[in-house]
Amino acid sequence: MEVDKMLNCITKVIEHMPQDWLNLTTHRLDIYNEELAKVQFLYQFIDLAKEGNSDVAALSNLPTAYDYIRLGHPLSCVLEWVIGNLNGLPAEQVISFQSKTAPVLAILRKNHLEHRNTLITYVNELPGSFDLNVLKTVYGFSFELKKIDDPVNVDSFDGSTIFIAQQDEISKSNLASNIDFYVHMYDHLGSVLMVNGDENKKFISDIQHFRRRETVAMTPANCLSALQSLVQGTSVENKNHHFAEHKEKVHQLIREICGTTTNPLVASSGLSIQYAIMMGLVDYALENYKDKAIKIVVPPNCYGGTNDQARRVAACSDAIEIVDLLVDGDNDMVQSIDTVLGQIAKEDAIPYIIAEIPTNPRVEVPDLQKLRAVLSAKRKTASGGEALDPVFILDQTFCPNVHFLGDDDILSSVRTISFASGSKFPSGGKCTAGYCIANIKGEDLMNKIALHLDLCDNEATDLQLEILAQQMPSMNQRINDAYANTREFVQFIAETLPAAKINFVSDELAEEGFTPSVFSLDLPTKGNTPEEREAYKRKMNDRLIHLMITEIPNESKYCVSYGQLKGCYWTIPATSTQGTTKEDDKDYIARVSLSPNMDLERHKEVFIKFVESI
Repeated sequence: MEVDKMLNCITKVIEHMPQDWLNLTTHRLDIYNEELAKVQFLYQFIDLAKEGNSDVAALSNLPTAYDYIRLGHPLSCVLEWVIGNLNGLPAEQVISFQSKTAPVLAILRKNHLEHRNTLITYVNELPGSFDLNVLKTVYGFSFELKKIDDPVNVDSFDGSTIFIAQQDEISKSNLASNIDFYVHMYDHLGSVLMVNGDENKKFISDIQHFRRRETVAMTPANCLSALQSLVQGTSVENKNHHFAEHKEKVHQLIREICGTTTNPLVASSGLSIQYAIMMGLVDYALENYKDKAIKIVVPPNCYGGTNDQARRVAACSDAIEIVDLLVDGDNDMVQSIDTVLGQIAKEDAIPYIIAEIPTNPRVEVPDLQKLRAVLSAKRKTASGGEALDPVFILDQTFCPNVHFLGDDDILSSVRTISFASGSKFPSGGKCTAGYCIANIKGEDLMNKIALHLDLCDNEATDLQLEILAQQMPSMNQRINDAYANTREFVQFIAETLPAAKINFVSDELAEEGFTPSVFSLDLPTKGNTPEEREAYKRKMNDRLIHLMITEIPNESKYCVSYGQLKGCYWTIPATSTQGTTKEDDKDYIARVSLSPNMDLERHKEVFIKFVESI
């Protein structure tokens, strides 16, 4: 498309775009084809652009783009298409990041795994957080570094050549054939990566996966600022006027909600903070226990992001091994932890345990007294020495209001780091920012985590912090109200379809403070063989979900969302949150999450309709 026509089109799109593009983590969940999620939005948007159609209705009817903001969203797709057009590149060869350093890390990671050389060239200076020693010693990345005046003058290199430039405006670049990757960093916006040359297209999928698992795409607000800068021909504006104020307020709210006094960290997403935790603990281990193996203990059927990211971290180092922790169904978390820690102790290795409480998708809570005992137990190595105590990394996304960390709380004697995904209850689905905080016993670990959060440039943006500051004061009340809806719906299903197996917290656990608003549903099945019974159950899952989202399109959505401000969300974990989990560990059951604001009676009516149909 001609540049002038394109810029005129984008000007109108900015004026008419749906507010959901800017204000929600996912647009139009009711128009979502998972197999086409990476292309469907942009293909249809380009058709509108060619027609010169920027009507509000037409833009509103475009389908979901990617998934959440981690991998992409409408405005990031538009921005990448525009920059691609300016530079003669297909949109898929342009990838935006909220982080300035993440695109470089993504390329370094792929080249590290494939034993390919990397040359990083730059003008002026590198970002202050770009710690070269840590990248080599902790991440295991190898690269050469060269300061240059002009990328055109860079000699050919046996490997990948990256050019980094600090920019203050979005504009056309003169792409040189000897540069494989252009990384343009924008002080207040993030970065844009351009993949140059057909031979480098093989990197795209891995770079996008890095964006999905270790960071996020450039946020909607910052993409909008970039597009405005482009069409207006102005420098990028710094809108972070109240960062310190919002940050301090959010930190105080996190301390109050978690019942501890230590200093938290807030990242651009739940997986961004988890990546900082992982790499911070690896760094801590390498510095303090140089000759010991690192064991990351993680449930094989936990949601895909945690499972996949842990394995990605381990893949980059021979010193790190993944150990499966069986926690759901017939497996008891406490017993499994005891078994695993006993084996790790014999090997004189370093145990880092990641676990969700309640578990996902079975919504189970272990005996907390026994959990504390097994985590605190003294163990011996094979040679009779004292084994290292574990670090317990607790995913509290389902119940962020439960106190585990205070001086009188259940895990006060265990080195514990709690984290939560901010796209759930903390923000009500308005942003992706996530946070972590340690108890007193684990406080000394936080400096390393902070270092890696900074190195990856994954700290939450000012707007994300502002949203959390607005939403978190009402979080506990929203949790209570959503739980009340969920308990009522669960009881209704149990009475209406008693043959169904419902996984939800007991009344006793709810009295202890575990009040999630998510449950899983094993529908009754039939068949002569296990295969037939499983196939029938999956068919019923799909029928129920389709009926709900069809009959109640304004409220029921097909998504893994949790803690949203309104509506009801349905999914099958094995095909969404467990998308990267090993097939044998997948759990093909329906998962349902309710909000504090929904038409519960209407949902009951539709469920009765489903029961009558089977």
